[in-house]
This record gives sequence, C-alpha cells and structure tokens, in this order.
Amino acid sequence: MPAVSKGDGMRGLAVFISDIRNCKSKEAEIKRINKELANIRSKFKGDKALDGYSKKKYVCKLLFIFLLGHDIDFGHMEAVNLLSSNKYTEKQIGYLFISVLVNSNSELIRLINNAIKNDLASRNPTFMCLALHCIANVGSREMGEAFAADIPRILVAGDSMDSVKQSAALCLLRLYKASPDLVPMGEWTARVVHLLNDQHMGVVTAAVSLITCLCKKNPDDFKTCISLAVSRLSRIVSSASTDLQDYTYYFVPAPWLSVKLLRLLQCYPPPEDAAVKGRLVECLETVLNKAQEPPKSKKVQHSNAKNAILFETISLIIHYDSEPNLLVRACNQLGQFLQHRETNLRYLALESMCTLASSEFSHEAVKTHIDTVINALKTERDVSVRQRAADLLYAMCDRSNAKQIVSEMLRYLETADYAIREEIVLKVAILAEKYAVDYSWYVDTILNLIRIAGDYVSEEVWYRVLQIVTNRDDVQGYAAKTVFEALQAPACHENMVKVGGYILGEFGNLIAGDPRSSPPVQFSLLHSKFHLCSVATRALLLSTYIKFINLFPETKATIQGVLRAGSQLRNADVELQQRAVEYLTLSSVASTDVLATVLEEMPPFPERESSILAKLKRKKGPGAGSALDDGRRDPSSNDVNGGVEPTPSTVSTPSPSADLLGLRAAPPPAAPPATSGAGNLLVDVFSDGPAAQPGLGPTPEEAFLSELEPPAPESPMALLADPAPAADPGPEDIGPPIPEADELLNKFVCKNNGVLFENQLLQIGVKSEFRQNLGRMYLFYGNKTSVQFQNFSPTVVHPGDRRAQLAVQTKRVAAQVDGGAQVQQVLNIECLRDFLTPPLLSVRFRYGGAPQSLTLKLPVTINKFFQPTEMAAQDFFQRWKQLSLPQQEAQKIFKANHPMDAEVTKAKLLGFGSALLDNVDPNPENFVGAGIIQTKALQVGCLLRLEPNAQAQMYRLTLRTSKEPVSRHLCELLAQQF
Repeated sequence: MPAVSKGDGMRGLAVFISDIRNCKSKEAEIKRINKELANIRSKFKGDKALDGYSKKKYVCKLLFIFLLGHDIDFGHMEAVNLLSSNKYTEKQIGYLFISVLVNSNSELIRLINNAIKNDLASRNPTFMCLALHCIANVGSREMGEAFAADIPRILVAGDSMDSVKQSAALCLLRLYKASPDLVPMGEWTARVVHLLNDQHMGVVTAAVSLITCLCKKNPDDFKTCISLAVSRLSRIVSSASTDLQDYTYYFVPAPWLSVKLLRLLQCYPPPEDAAVKGRLVECLETVLNKAQEPPKSKKVQHSNAKNAILFETISLIIHYDSEPNLLVRACNQLGQFLQHRETNLRYLALESMCTLASSEFSHEAVKTHIDTVINALKTERDVSVRQRAADLLYAMCDRSNAKQIVSEMLRYLETADYAIREEIVLKVAILAEKYAVDYSWYVDTILNLIRIAGDYVSEEVWYRVLQIVTNRDDVQGYAAKTVFEALQAPACHENMVKVGGYILGEFGNLIAGDPRSSPPVQFSLLHSKFHLCSVATRALLLSTYIKFINLFPETKATIQGVLRAGSQLRNADVELQQRAVEYLTLSSVASTDVLATVLEEMPPFPERESSILAKLKRKKGPGAGSALDDGRRDPSSNDVNGGVEPTPSTVSTPSPSADLLGLRAAPPPAAPPATSGAGNLLVDVFSDGPAAQPGLGPTPEEAFLSELEPPAPESPMALLADPAPAADPGPEDIGPPIPEADELLNKFVCKNNGVLFENQLLQIGVKSEFRQNLGRMYLFYGNKTSVQFQNFSPTVVHPGDRRAQLAVQTKRVAAQVDGGAQVQQVLNIECLRDFLTPPLLSVRFRYGGAPQSLTLKLPVTINKFFQPTEMAAQDFFQRWKQLSLPQQEAQKIFKANHPMDAEVTKAKLLGFGSALLDNVDPNPENFVGAGIIQTKALQVGCLLRLEPNAQAQMYRLTLRTSKEPVSRHLCELLAQQF
C-alpha cells in the first residue's frame, strides 16, 4: 500500500477537527458544523474547478461530520469524481465516502459501478483492492449482479497478487451471504478449492472462510477440500512457531487458520480415505498432546489462542463420534478445565462435556467427573456456569447415578436462581420418570418438587404424575398416603392441593382404614385448603367431594351441606356455581348404582409420549437437541409408564396452555371435557374478559396471556424459540389471494386481534403480539360444520424475495379437524428488513370429499414493528427538518371515509404503532406522532402529521422517514384507515 506523503496531511481537516473538539457546548458544535457545511457547499458550487486535493479534503470533512451524527445531503458526486483519480489517497477517500454514505438504491450506483469496473480492469493491485472493498462494504444486489461473474475470475487468475486474492475471496463471501443466487461457482469450484494449497497464508485463510460458507449449501461440490484441508492443517500443527513467523501469534502458529480449517472439516463426515483419516487423527492427537505441554508464555493471548484450537479440535472429535480413544482423551482434557481458575474455560468445558455425554464411547468417562460437576453446581458464582453444570448432570444421568443426581438437583433447587428454576424442575421430572427404580421414589420426587418449587412446576409435570399413578395399581396406595401426609403441612402449595385432590378423590379409599386418614379426616383436610385456592383448584376439589360421596357414603351429609351453602350455589364464578348445583342434584337424585357408575374410578390413560420432554426442548430452543434428545438409551433403565416412546405427536399429551379454546378432546384429569358449539368458535378468544371454561386448566385468555409473557431482556429471541419451520409450498403451487384479501388485511393495520376470515365452512381468527423486530401470532382455524375436515394444511408462503425480508416460522397443525372443533397454529415472525407486501396464508383441506383452497394475506404489515418514541417539540421539528429530502416525504390528501371523531382517530394512530406527541403542533386539532420501525438489518425513524379538516371532511397526512419506500407505504396504509 502506498505511503501517505506529507502533502496529504490535509491541514484544513485537522484544524476543523480541532475546532469541533474545542467546542464547549452542543450548540457551538452545530454552529461550527453549519458554517463548515456552508463553506463546502459554496466551494462545490463555485465557478472555480477544485483540484483533487481540495475535493478530497472537503469530502473527508463531510465524512467526519456524518460520523458525528449529522445528515449529509450533498457531496456524493464529488466523492464519485474522486474515484477517477490516479492518486491512491484521493481514490481511497472517494471509496470510503461511498462505502459509508451512499445508499444501495442511490442513483449514483451506475456511475460507481463504472468506476469500480475500470479499477478492476486496471490490474493495479492497490486500486483493485479498493474496488473490491467497496463492493463488499456496499454489498447491494445491483453490485452483486454487476460483479458476481468477475470476482471469481480475479480470485483464481494466475497473475492476481496475493492481496487481491484475499480481497476477492472475502468480497465474494460477502456477496454470497447477501445474495446466494448471484454467485455462479460451478466452473470455478475446483480452482477455488485449490487455493487451500496457496503459498500465501492470508489467501488460504480467506479461501477457507469462503469455502466453509459455500460448502454448507453444496457439500458435494466442495468435497475435494477435505484432503487439502487435512494436509494444510497437518503442516500447521506439526510446524514450529518459527516456521510460520509472520502468522505466529504468541508462540501459536496460525491459530485463526487452524480454527477455520477445523470448522470446515466439521461440515463433512469422517474422511473415507484411510490415509487422509489417519493423517487427520494424527493432527488431532498432536493438538491434544500440545495441550498437556507447559505454556510457552504467561500472556493470556497465548492461552486464548491455544485453547481456541483445542476446543475446536474437541468439537471436531465430537462431530465425528467414531474414535473412542480421542473421545476419552478429549473428555479427560475437559475434565482438567472443570477446576480451572478461568470462568470462561469452565463454562466451555461443561458445555462440551454435555455433548460428549451423549456418545456411547465417552459417556462412562464423563461420569467419572460427577463429583466435580456437583461441586460446580453448588459453589459456582456465575449463574451461566451453574446452568451448564445442571445441563451436564442431566446429560450424564443414567440408572446407576439417577438417585444421586436427582437428589443433588433437588437440593440445588432450593437456592437456585429464579431464571433457571423451571428448567431444573422439568429436568428433575424427566429423570425421575425415566430412571425410576420403583414408583414410590418417583412419587416422592415429584411431591418434593412441588414442595420446594411449586410455582415452577408446570401442569405438564403434575398431569404426568397423575397419569402414572392412575396407570399403576402398585403405587396408588403409597401415593394416597404420601400426598395425605404432604397436605398436612401448614403451608401447602396449590399444585400440591391439586395433586392431593385428584389422588384422594380416586384412591382415598386405599388409606381410609387408618383412623388417622379416615374419610372425614381426608375431607376436612382438603376442605381446609378450599378457601385459599384459585377458582380452577376449587373446581377440582368440588369434583373430589362428589367422588367422596361415592367412595365414602358416610360423608354425604357433610359434603351436601358444603355444596348447599350460599357461597357455592350463589358463587360469582359461574363454573363453581354450576358444579355445586349439578353435584348437589346428582348426589340427591341419583341412586347408589347410578352414582357409582357416573363416578367410577378413572380408567388408565393410554400409553403416550411424555409432554415434559417436549416442553423442555421448547424452553431450551432450537439447537439444544444434543443434550436433550434420547439418542443414548440405557438398556437397563426401567422407564416409568413406558418412558418417552417415539409415538406420533397426534397422540402425545397436549400442553394445557396450547389448547387455548378448550375444544380438543383430551381434558385435564378429573374434569369433564369441554364442549363448544360450532356457531361461535372464537367468542372466548376475542371477548374482553376471560370466559369461564369447564375443566381444571386455565381459561383461554389466561392461557394465551401466559404464552405471551415478555421474554427476558437479554434474550429477545425467546419469542422465536418454540416451533421448527415447516416446509412451505412455492408461490406457484397456490392460487391468487381472494378478491377481498386487501380489505381483510386493512382491518388489521391498527389492531392485532380479530376474525380474519369467515364463510359457511371455516372461521379464521388471529391474536398476535409484536415487540421490537419480533412477533408471535396465533391463528385459530374453526370448523363451523358437523363434518370433519380432511388433509387440513395451512401454510405460509413467501413470494419473490420476501423470505429475505420477513422470516416466518410455522408450527404444523393436525391434518384432521373435527366438526365444531378448532385447531391453533403458532407463527413466530422476525422482521429482517423493511417490506412492502405481506406473506400469503394458504389453507387447503377436503370437505365431504371435495378439495377446498383459500389464499389470504397474512395480517403482518411493516407498522407492526413500530416502537413508539417520545420526543420534545424542539427535537421533533429538528428531526422533521433533517428528513427534508423529497424522497423522504410522502403526503396524501384524501376524503374521510368514516365519521371524523377525534378519540377514534387517536385510537387508530396509537394502534398504528406510533407515539402521539402532545403540545407539538401549533394547531391543537392536528395529530403528531413519532416512532422507529425495528428490523434486524436497520432502524427506520418515522415522523407523521395528520391534519383533519372537519368542515371539508378531508385529511392531509404527511409522513417522513429515512427510507423512501417506507414513507410511501406507511402513508398508503394509514390513509386507508380514515
């Protein structure tokens, strides 16, 4: 790279920067900047032509002003002119300005592309590198289309300098990540792979990054890179630190390249060639051996580089899972890190051992460190390390150590951080069920869970223990006795009351012979908890009482007195009132035989997959399967109730919170199944207050709100953790949207809940929540007929390039929808960048043998990702003036389509997503709002002004944003609401 001469020091720029730094206030800084902008503008517009040095100096000043946070709306053409200079410093400043300030949609892109094309053809390596850097920094699709075919040619050309090859490889990688379809690698593949043999280590490093990305999409095309990567890795690992002097980092030869090569090898299975595999195994053993050597430096950089290679090596060994010796050695090496003084190393060691524990070759080696892991769970100060220790205990658990691990996790649960208690509860419940030696231990464990952390015991956990107790005759008496004793505690969690109410209602007769647990004592104990419980629990206890009348006739008079009490018959809650009336009538009218038939013991539940494991996987999120999957089975384990069987999901235990409307057929234990007419399927979802539901689960509204609890601040992606993406049909496979699709979409611009579509067969309801650039949407499909829908398949389709703008993950629904029933589909949404058209919702099914299809527009518009922004009047008008370019403003004058009510207008603007700013507009009749549209790629500031004219029944709507398409689109969306 050319040296900068003294004449390029740009004294004027240095003086300007010094003046800015010496400003005593913000106002003084703005005044100095405005003065400089006026001077630069006059110079650019003056009659006297500027030389290259002056242009460079003024463009540099504009760049500095922009980096201070001020908008720059001129000087772009001068920067483009600098690209034609033959001086490096002038050309460099021109490219720097363009990379930072020029928008990918700018009208100057064509001129810029011509200048870049000239530099790429110049064969001057310095100019070529500058051009390649600019392409990578801008990374627009238009640039990709212009240069995607030229860059591979430059990359593999024999006469290209090493620095140019490096830049070309990284530029191609950037374009591929932005627009994979634009990079034609077919004819260049072999020559790109051959770059792994290049003499220049920088070229190899850049090439490995490119190949790693490309091979993930087309692994077979790049399979030949395996042997070359192994060869290069072997040379690095076996070299001394002096052999690669320019690429040695604190006595570690080429650590970055080593890590990249190891990651590249993880994209493929173990090499099939015995010689290549043997050489790779030798490399991995060498890395493990070097880890045992004393450090060559006490500097932290040395240990960081050395450990980075070691952990990547262990990841490759785990990925192959075929070399028992290496797996055991890796486990022993990680075991040494478990007691290291560095917290990060302990965390990484625990995380890697979680994966090792799932391998049949290294599972026993991992178990030898159980005492160290338990100690980490007790003594670690960092909560994330304690969580990884809990994960490792869960992963290493088998029949031989289950009791020890479960008892330690229960002991830790008493003092565990609130953020991980629910996860610990789920893990304990799964381990207790999976490795129970006898059922009494399992019952004790679950009841201990409820006692220690009752608030974190989900319904899946206590539903599961009720299923197992119901299905096992040999544990019913023990369960009844144990839960009776647990209920005698002065402070008893409500979940314990639920479990006790169900078990004593079903099996209380098994302990009734003991005077200490006689029927009257059982009833008195349960009824003493009645008034302290929620409505759902009291409803369950009323069911227990009517069961007692059948089991213990001597309690009939006492229980009828309770049911007859005014507090029950005239209860404000309709569910409790209905149960009290019906149970009282049933006990008074029905004969003993009829009562015994109606209230007979619950039949065994069908053998099914445990829903607890599914809930834990959902909580851990995608990518956590290795530690949670049941790939490593203990053949001697005695799973309670069949354990986790790979049964179809259609027969799995449904999550109580997943059935929002209570219309599915599997009710909670001891609760009558809920029924609903087909005529008003969505009434409970969209009513203002929670509707009473038969059964013991939460009301639909309560369940829905619990599903939408805000994620932890540090983890906004929690909203995207649940479902896996379903395979969507292509746009060509579906029909056009129905004629009224736009009208239905407009109904949801300013609201999130409602009925999206309804005809004589089907009703589709929507309930959604959006936060920053993330959203979750629930779609409810209601069958309004009495005939079952077959092959029911709702899918979300992204026509064109919308998949790059909006990521939608969908959860599959059941293929059959019974008459009068309803199914729910969860959609997780992430706004990647601004978009103008929503995805399509395609619903297909067969009704009475005839195929039915329907295509709607999914009610997701760009304003859903608005974040309201409060600002003072001065800040508003300052920002309003900054957004003064013609393309940044969209304005529309239109006639009112609805009565002009100020309160309704205010509600619509709030529903649109912006914050309403008071005392900003001089006219109090006008509405002023501000907000920021949050996308993953960027944030788009938005200001709006709505001026109603009641006399003329007209509106004038003005929107200003930092992106032209967004301004126009938001203006159109909002204008249609009035």
